Amino acid sequence: MLEEVERWLATRSWSVTDRPLHKIITAKQRTGQSVSVVLPALNEEETVGDIVAVIRHDLVRQAALVDEIVVVDSGSTDRTSEVAAAAGARVVHRDAILPRLPAAPGKGEVLWRSLLVTGGDIVCFVDADLREFSSDFVTGIVGPLLTEPDVDLVKAMYDRPLGDAAGQGGRVTELMARPLLNLHWPQLAGFVQPLGGEYAARRSLLERLPFPVGYGVELGMLVDALHLVGLDALAQVDVGVRKHRHQDGQALGRMAAAIYRTAQLRLARGHLVRPSLTQFERGENGFEPHTYPVDTEERPPMAQITEYTTRQVA
Repeated sequence: MLEEVERWLATRSWSVTDRPLHKIITAKQRTGQSVSVVLPALNEEETVGDIVAVIRHDLVRQAALVDEIVVVDSGSTDRTSEVAAAAGARVVHRDAILPRLPAAPGKGEVLWRSLLVTGGDIVCFVDADLREFSSDFVTGIVGPLLTEPDVDLVKAMYDRPLGDAAGQGGRVTELMARPLLNLHWPQLAGFVQPLGGEYAARRSLLERLPFPVGYGVELGMLVDALHLVGLDALAQVDVGVRKHRHQDGQALGRMAAAIYRTAQLRLARGHLVRPSLTQFERGENGFEPHTYPVDTEERPPMAQITEYTTRQVA
């Protein structure tokens, strides 16, 4: 491991217990910064309500840390929107944000558009499929942004059990993302959960970053933030254990392909390979091929979007 990474691990890797809530609230009051929590959601009626309710109870009512909770629904066919609204979130449909641009499918698209419908100086992203959710996920990653003025982005780190097996979750991280980062961006080798969906950042950074529209958004954001603000502006916080819904092997294959594609574009801008992935499923006549496109589209930095800059001036 690089000496720079060892030093970073000692100075930029913390535990949620390092910053008690009262100290975070004091820092928020002193700095006057506002906090938005965004949950990107697609058919998450089983879990999104509990997450919103915990954040609202712990961090809005009992402690004035979070200024707004926004659920961006990317086309749910279940009761995700109704459940989230009943729990106290403001629900916005993806297609209602920046309607002049047809929405692309993918999580990154939702995160990018969320910048237009939130107002916080700090934006905290939380996946909507978490189970046994704790507000530590929010306080842990927001805390350093309120107490450390030279930190711009904070990722959560945690154990990820797979069923009853401890530490076996995050298969795409171990098989794709971690090798890519260690080989090509070794400064980022210290991140425990580089693909984790729980992270917070200053709006001033997020609005300058391009957003891959799909699964590559987390890796792309880390790499681009490293180049834009440097390693010491990035940090991670241990928030315990993350339990969520796991995807099957083929879905993970498509995720891995998108992440590799995101990395490839950053390694060699303009050198394109076939942006698709063929997988096989057994059918009536043996193994049948199914080919899926690998999302390659990226949204430009939000600071380049007229509607966003107009809103900022207003």
